[in-house]
Amino acid sequence: MKHKLHLFEGYGVELEYMIVDRDTLNVRPICDLLFSKIAGEITSDIERKPISWSNELVNHVVEIKCYEPVDTLVGLSEHFHTQIRDINAALLSENACLMPTAMHPWMDPLTETQLWPHEYHEIYELYNRIFDCRGHGWSNLQSTHINLPFQGDDEFGRLHAAIRLLLPLIPALSAASPYYDGNHHGFKDSRLEAYRHNQQFIPSIAGSIIPEDVYTKADYHTRIFDPIIRDIRPYDTDGILDKHFLNSRGAIARFDRNAIEIRIIDIQESPVMDIAILEIISEVLKQFVNESQSLFDQQSSINTGYLADLWKSVIKEGGDVIVTDREYLQALGLKDPLKVMHIWSDFLQNYGESLSPESTKQLKLILQRGSLAERMLNSAGDKPSFEDIRELYHRLCNCLEENTPFQ
Repeated sequence: MKHKLHLFEGYGVELEYMIVDRDTLNVRPICDLLFSKIAGEITSDIERKPISWSNELVNHVVEIKCYEPVDTLVGLSEHFHTQIRDINAALLSENACLMPTAMHPWMDPLTETQLWPHEYHEIYELYNRIFDCRGHGWSNLQSTHINLPFQGDDEFGRLHAAIRLLLPLIPALSAASPYYDGNHHGFKDSRLEAYRHNQQFIPSIAGSIIPEDVYTKADYHTRIFDPIIRDIRPYDTDGILDKHFLNSRGAIARFDRNAIEIRIIDIQESPVMDIAILEIISEVLKQFVNESQSLFDQQSSINTGYLADLWKSVIKEGGDVIVTDREYLQALGLKDPLKVMHIWSDFLQNYGESLSPESTKQLKLILQRGSLAERMLNSAGDKPSFEDIRELYHRLCNCLEENTPFQ
C-alpha cells in the first residue's frame, strides 16, 4: 500500500484465476508461457497500469491485482475485466482460457500440481518441503483479497476489531467452491474447509483462521508473529520465509505496508460480482470502525473461539445459519436472532446508500438467489455427473469473459 494512507483512503484488490483448456477445462500449467508471450521473457510480474499480473506458487494460476492502491472500488471491475479479456486473447493460441471460482472441480492436486519454477521458486519449494503443496487448499485454490490501509495503533486496532467481527459472515455472500474431486462434499465453501486444515502441521501459522483479539502492533508481534517465527525455525534454518507471508489467518496484518489483508473471500464468476461483495464489506467495516452501531469495546471483546465456530458453520451451511448470541448481535448493531443472509440484507438496507448502483444490483441478486455456490448447486445438483459439472463450468467461463453474473 502507499505510505500514509489512512482508514478507507485506498484499496488494494487481488483476483486469482486458474488457466484451463478451453475444451476439456483441465488445468494448464502455462502461466510462464503466457507471461513470456506478453513480456518477451519469463517473469513473475507484468505491469499494465492500473492493473498488474503476477504468479504465486503454481504455474496454472494468474493473479490480477491493482498496481497500486486505488481511491475507490467503484468502476474497478471494468479494469479487471479488460485484463481478463486480454489474457484470454493471449491464451487463445494455446487453446486455453481463464476459469473462475475458488476451486477446480476435478483437478487432482497430487498428480497435476506444478510449482512455479522461476523467480522466487526457492520460497515455493521450501513451502512444498514443509507442507506438501500438492493438495486442495494449496495448489487448488483461488481467492479474492482486499487490502485496507491504516496508520498507527489506534487505526489498526479499530480496523482489526471490525474485520474480526465481520469475517464469519463473509462466506455467506462469497462461497463459490461447492465442488472438488468431481463431487459436492457438503460444504458451500470447500476452499475454506481445505484452507483451515492445510497448515495444521504448524498450528501457529493459521491459528483458528479468525485472528486473535490483538489491537496493537506490539501485541500482534508477541501473540502472533513471535510464535510463527519460533515454530518455523526448525524447518526454515536459512530464514527464507517472512512472517508476513507465513501468517495464514483469514485476515493478516501487513505492518510492512500498513494494511490488513482479508483473504477468506472466494473468487466469484466475474469481477462485477467480486467488486460488489468488496463494496459492501468495505462499507460495513467503515460503519463498525466509526462506531455507528456499537462501540469499539463491544466489538473487540467478542470471543475468538465463538467467531471461529460461527465461521465454520457458515462455510458449511451458508447464509441459513442463525446467529443467536446476544453479545455478538449487539456488536453488529442488531437485537434479534437472524439468519446470516438476513443480516447481510439488513446491512444493505441500512448502509447501501454509499454503494454503486451496479454493486447494489448484484448484491440483491445474491441476497435473492444465494451465493454463487448455492446457485451452482441449484444448477448442477448435489450429485452431478461429470458432464453436468463440465457444462456448469463452461457457463462460468462465459460469465468471466462477459463480466456477467451466473443466474
